[in-house]
Amino acid sequence: MAMKLLIILSLLFTLGSADIIIDVTDFGTKADGKSDDSHAFVKAWNSACNSEDSTTFQVPAGKYLLYPTTFGGPCKSSKITINLKGELIASPDINKVKDGAWIRFEKVEGLEINGGVLDGKGALYWVCKEDDGDCPIGAKSLLFNKCKNVTINNLTSMNSKKFHIVFNDSKGIKVHGIKIRAPGDSPNTDGIHVEGSSDVLITDPSIQTGDDCISIGPGTHNLHVERVTCGPGHGISIGSLGHHLDEAGVQDVTVKNVVFDGTTNGLRIKTFARKSNGFVKNIVYDGVVMNNVENPIIIDQKYCPHEHCPHQV
Repeated sequence: MAMKLLIILSLLFTLGSADIIIDVTDFGTKADGKSDDSHAFVKAWNSACNSEDSTTFQVPAGKYLLYPTTFGGPCKSSKITINLKGELIASPDINKVKDGAWIRFEKVEGLEINGGVLDGKGALYWVCKEDDGDCPIGAKSLLFNKCKNVTINNLTSMNSKKFHIVFNDSKGIKVHGIKIRAPGDSPNTDGIHVEGSSDVLITDPSIQTGDDCISIGPGTHNLHVERVTCGPGHGISIGSLGHHLDEAGVQDVTVKNVVFDGTTNGLRIKTFARKSNGFVKNIVYDGVVMNNVENPIIIDQKYCPHEHCPHQV
């Protein structure tokens, strides 16, 4: 009798601990690549976020058109896993972005994203930038702001209007096996940008883009990057730094077992020529291979990306 009771209690505990499954198609998505599915995604996210249980957010195969969308926290759920089997598509309209981000996670803790494709539809924006037109701010494809304990596995990001994936003021980040694809002449399409963030691990990314494969901004520390393939692109850069007098430094960064192939730069540290309290220290580069790289190693303390830099002193 005692054994039967123990088995029943064990089964109840197991059932009680199972993830809640939320399927985005239950909230009215069309998944035809033409209809706006943004509101359905937000409703599904709010349901997951407000759950008191661990939640699995399912996105089945299909093409989902999303206009700029924010997935906000803090959430009641301690863990949300997004299984992305479909393709998320941005509008090619360069005037549809309000705050510089297409998909934004804000103040979310305990998030895992698995698989899927993000298509930022950046071609028209790149043309506008190349023609020196009156272009709007442009969108980063995937932005994490003030987030904690985020894992991204095997995601593909392609043709972002600007930066592909950005971590800002976030902590406890793991990125594994992602693919980033954009033409080598696409402007400002940095692959992964890390700024003001700590305890970040990036492993096995394959990055082909038009700007830095990985860029590291002020206030970043405890960043480990390993087994990167980069090219085309502008290499792995710390900076640009020196935007402000009162600026946080970059420290404790390891870049290991990286292959640069046909890139403009390899390893670069760049800062504007102006007074700043910022710094760079405890940086380790180990096991780097460079094939057909124009500038293998650069430390540039007079960085000026344009013909005129009026902010320089």
